[in-house]
Amino acid sequence: MLRLLLLVLIPVSAIASEPYASTYVPLASDDLLIVNVTVLTGTGERLTGVDVRLSGGRIEAIGSGLSREGVRLLDAAGQFLTPGIIDVHSHLGNGPSPSIASTSDVNEMTEPNTAQVWAEHSVWPQDPQFPLALAGGVTTMQILPGSGNLFGGRGVTLKNVPARTVQGMKFPGAKQGLKMACGENPKRVYGERTQAPSTRMGNVAGYRAAWTKARHYAEQRAKPVDKQNTTVTEPDLAMETLVGVLNGEILVHNHCYRADEMAVMIDIAREFGYRISAFHHAVESYKIADLLAEEGICSAMWADWWGFKLEAFDGIPQNIPLVDQAGACAIVHSDDAQGIQRLNQEAAKAMAAARRVGMAVDEAQAIGWITLNAAIALGIEKRTGSIEVGKAADVVLWDRNPFSVYAHAEKVFIDGYLYFDRSDPARQPLTDFDLEQTARGRRL
Repeated sequence: MLRLLLLVLIPVSAIASEPYASTYVPLASDDLLIVNVTVLTGTGERLTGVDVRLSGGRIEAIGSGLSREGVRLLDAAGQFLTPGIIDVHSHLGNGPSPSIASTSDVNEMTEPNTAQVWAEHSVWPQDPQFPLALAGGVTTMQILPGSGNLFGGRGVTLKNVPARTVQGMKFPGAKQGLKMACGENPKRVYGERTQAPSTRMGNVAGYRAAWTKARHYAEQRAKPVDKQNTTVTEPDLAMETLVGVLNGEILVHNHCYRADEMAVMIDIAREFGYRISAFHHAVESYKIADLLAEEGICSAMWADWWGFKLEAFDGIPQNIPLVDQAGACAIVHSDDAQGIQRLNQEAAKAMAAARRVGMAVDEAQAIGWITLNAAIALGIEKRTGSIEVGKAADVVLWDRNPFSVYAHAEKVFIDGYLYFDRSDPARQPLTDFDLEQTARGRRL
């Protein structure tokens, strides 16, 4: 039985120009025609009984009566096809299983600003949670540092594919994210150490000091060195990250719960001229949904987590649909190794909560909360996140409506390659770590 990692070797010369560059290469796949399927495109459309052709790792055609010549047929009557699920907030790989102190690499809580660290340098590709997420339909995820610091470091966007190295999983061309955190976490962590910040005003002072330093750093680095003044600004890895944000090269993903604090973070972004891509957790986004829509900021939210600390106390189950209704970018995220396996059900809970109060939300709309909107927050929406001609064939075939509690992802394709097939054990990948534990009779 084939349970092997699929490995691709890239010549060193191909990646020498960019440190830590992606070495991911799509695997060759057969042309496939999925027929008689119901499609939730991710763009708000529901197409019933149509055909979808995958070719060369792309979505080649969508319609009725497509030619069946030269392709492999898959009759999907009664089944649903959706874009691959995208989780914008995960710690798989840097908070892996088994979860013990020696494997925990999420939070570099050694100073309030650790913008110099990169989450990808902690990702363990053998984390057995990756294939579990794949079985839940997750094709792409952003791995973030933790939220103990004002600036937690850079995040990385990964394809959920087996690989020996994190570079073999990196989504080619995807921008890095900068994890920031406001509210209780940083003020608690450092306040307990009698170190700034210990208050919310201390948090804001810390952000402003760092951005001021970054702006000055950028100005100094831009100055030409002349014969009279040969002083050269020493490289500063944390400042390089912040300057990357100011230049639009790195996206800001901001842990923030309360509406008033999100508004403050927006003010800080305006002051220093950067843009916030998404607020994460954002349990009070419904209070400022119009402002978020105006600013073009996404909210990555849980369906119904609330009350586990005071700043999460005012969450409501209609948060996600209310943000969506206001025309803002609403996302369902996990921040949880188990929740990532059931993001379709989390989106279903938010949809059901909307319907209970008379909000008209259907499946075609709700699927965008875990697909296209998530791709927008990561800046990869032109390449994945929806079923549209020309986009990557990152798609999931479900045995029934994916918002049913009984739904299973039957087949998961990434760039057209079938990585997971529930009916075929050879297409249910295991990591090397899994293989070792299975051989010893210790399956996790």
